[in-house]
Amino acid sequence: MKFQLNILLSFLMILIVSSGSLGQIPSGRTHQNFDSDWRFHLGHAADAKRDFNFSISNIFAKTGKAENTPMDSKFNDSAWQQVQLPHDWAVALPFVFSANFDVMAHGYKPIGGLFPETSVGWYRKNFDIPAADSMKRFTIQFDGIFRHSQVWLNGFYLGLNESGYLGMTYDITDYIKYGGSNTLVVRADASQYEGWFYEGAGIYRHVWLNSYSPLHFRDNEIFVNTAIDSDTATASIAFTVENESDKDRTFALSFYIRETGGFLAASKGSINHKVPAHGSYTDVIELSILHPKLWSLGDPQRYQLNSRIYYDFDVVDSVDTRFGIRSIEMDAVNGLTLNGKPVKIQGVNCHQDHAAVGSALPDYLQYYRIRLLKEMGVNAYRSSHNAPTPELLEACDSLGMLVMDENRLLNSSPEQMAQWERLILRDRNHPSIFMWSIGNEEGLVQTNSIGRRIARTLIRKQRELDPSRRCTYAADVANIYSGINEVIPVRGFNYRIDGFDPYHKDHPRQPLLGTEMGSTVTTRGIYVKDSIKAYVPDQDITYPWWANTAEQWWSLAAVRPWLMGGFIWTGFDYRGEPTPYEWPNINSHFGVMDMCGFPKNIYYYYKSWWSTEDVLHISPHWNWPGDQGKIKEVWVNSNAEQVELFLNGKSLGKKTMPAQGHLIWNVPYKTGKLEAIGYRKGRKSKASVETTGLPIAISLQTDLHVLKANGQDATVVNVVAIDAKGREVPDANLLVNFELQGEGKILGVGNGDPSSHEPDQYADGKYQRQLFNGKAQIILQSGNKAGILKLSAVAIGLKAAEIEIQIK
Repeated sequence: MKFQLNILLSFLMILIVSSGSLGQIPSGRTHQNFDSDWRFHLGHAADAKRDFNFSISNIFAKTGKAENTPMDSKFNDSAWQQVQLPHDWAVALPFVFSANFDVMAHGYKPIGGLFPETSVGWYRKNFDIPAADSMKRFTIQFDGIFRHSQVWLNGFYLGLNESGYLGMTYDITDYIKYGGSNTLVVRADASQYEGWFYEGAGIYRHVWLNSYSPLHFRDNEIFVNTAIDSDTATASIAFTVENESDKDRTFALSFYIRETGGFLAASKGSINHKVPAHGSYTDVIELSILHPKLWSLGDPQRYQLNSRIYYDFDVVDSVDTRFGIRSIEMDAVNGLTLNGKPVKIQGVNCHQDHAAVGSALPDYLQYYRIRLLKEMGVNAYRSSHNAPTPELLEACDSLGMLVMDENRLLNSSPEQMAQWERLILRDRNHPSIFMWSIGNEEGLVQTNSIGRRIARTLIRKQRELDPSRRCTYAADVANIYSGINEVIPVRGFNYRIDGFDPYHKDHPRQPLLGTEMGSTVTTRGIYVKDSIKAYVPDQDITYPWWANTAEQWWSLAAVRPWLMGGFIWTGFDYRGEPTPYEWPNINSHFGVMDMCGFPKNIYYYYKSWWSTEDVLHISPHWNWPGDQGKIKEVWVNSNAEQVELFLNGKSLGKKTMPAQGHLIWNVPYKTGKLEAIGYRKGRKSKASVETTGLPIAISLQTDLHVLKANGQDATVVNVVAIDAKGREVPDANLLVNFELQGEGKILGVGNGDPSSHEPDQYADGKYQRQLFNGKAQIILQSGNKAGILKLSAVAIGLKAAEIEIQIK
């Protein structure tokens, strides 16, 4: 009855709005995906002619000057490549050896100052705007371009965005040809790096065309901050209404909060608000929600706020904002609590690239990767070391994953402060975000007064824009308090685990968190160090001098309640930053999963102690031709209380599992079956590895058999070699050829091999990939028409495989 009364009162108030306001204004807001029908061509950072006369055309001398450049609407781009966004041109480039550190760190892709011919990219798109929409406002929203992007519409310069990670929105209202063709042009210059890891190149995130009324809610300035008191939640809604018309306006407002199923949870309306011509109106209103459904890791409930502006009885603007209700507390005694319950951070650091597609991930892959992490027991994600993709945050919101949202660079200059502000305004409504990070390992300033002053400025801005959260800084120093650590609310540790106890003793009131932990280097399926191929053993034993093993840091963190937990380096392998080798290694070994998301053995260590399910895993595999009688070190990762190991039915002994540890048996190799039985709380679990036969067939495996016919939906297809009994063959390294029929395309292929120089993408569509230790991966994308997508895989001497995916 209360909700119905509120709705009635809101409706009545809206009807009472003064009709004396002068002039009608258009209504309606649109958010149109702008990813299709782009043209792309490489430019040149050092040759003006090959860069389409960019630096010699004097285009900035007069407004709209664009002759003889791609910004000219008459420019002929018919020879340019047709592409669909997201697009990363770097992933399609060959690997090139260079002794230059930056090239090595970025995965030996020819991007950067040494490669002017492949470090600049141009994009063009033509589109129409109906003449009937000429009274609306229009913006172009870029979610991410790497890097140094400049944008023009119809020859008119819109602006420059230095950031390769934070997007930019441009108002294009003044430059549109209504009722005619419009030309949008982007020049991206990736000659300069921002990180020391693979960053990609191009428009690698979505683009949107937005339209709205001149009387509208300002973008990213609706902020829902919630507080819980007993069985009631209060939602404080801050907002700004902007009037970009030439007349003063009087308007009414309404706010509706609904649960996921559509049930109305709260509403409020108000009238007679006034905003001057080209002015703004800012306010905060509060709504009470009875019996709120809380966002949590296991049950990520969300609400949707619908905010409306009424003018002369019409809804002229309507904005939907998703948010969650949850309480987060952190202190130096109890660590982190979520909704009043203790939570130990079992987190991962991740860069944003994936096998086959580089940085241009389809939305599906964001969900796929977060789901893989949750299956391991991960509950938190650190976006290292840059602003995350909006779709990644949506995946974390909907699947229940905490997020540390990280600033790219610790700097308080106008450019960097603008990036910091855009990051917070863009992301602050996401319930998954529990903390901001102002930066990472800024060794030149982190322990001095300059770093302290910069940190204070960043913290001040964060508290102004989002007082509901705290922030940290990832410091690679141990028991050092001077500089940033003096002012940062939560002390972050990168490695330096020997500093936990003394720092906590010296500063007992400052909460502590492991922002970067572990860094064990492993290669999936490899058990003998190979410095020629640049492989390291697939066990928790090898790490750089500055790091530690999984077991070292987690055994320490797990038993200290005042330590909030930590983020391991990393969830997935990533291209670039090869360690401990360089060429021919082209990507990292740090991941608990490889670049395809295939688990390594260390995955099962973390899953044993991070998940609630029974875990029992044996390594290595049991295919060792020619090694009869040689001792094999057998690891068992499990959360069982005791484990007994058997070889071909004969017991090799029962052992007690140490807390946060693992077990080892030294076993003389003999073909057959190695089996483990785990005992936990009166339950038995079994796991085994056995000697397989030779591969006789290829198996194709996917979790999605139906895709949307929207040209953007995607799925992962994993490719596995199997023997006559259907068992995966863990040492198969065969070349597989792929053929696709139907309405869709292969985005790329990968196999997790950190030293593979095979192409991820094939311009001629003739895709192939060598299996790496029995596995490979294909990323498929749907077309725009309904039908059947057929993928076949063929390897010489093996039975072919085929999988069908329905597009509808």
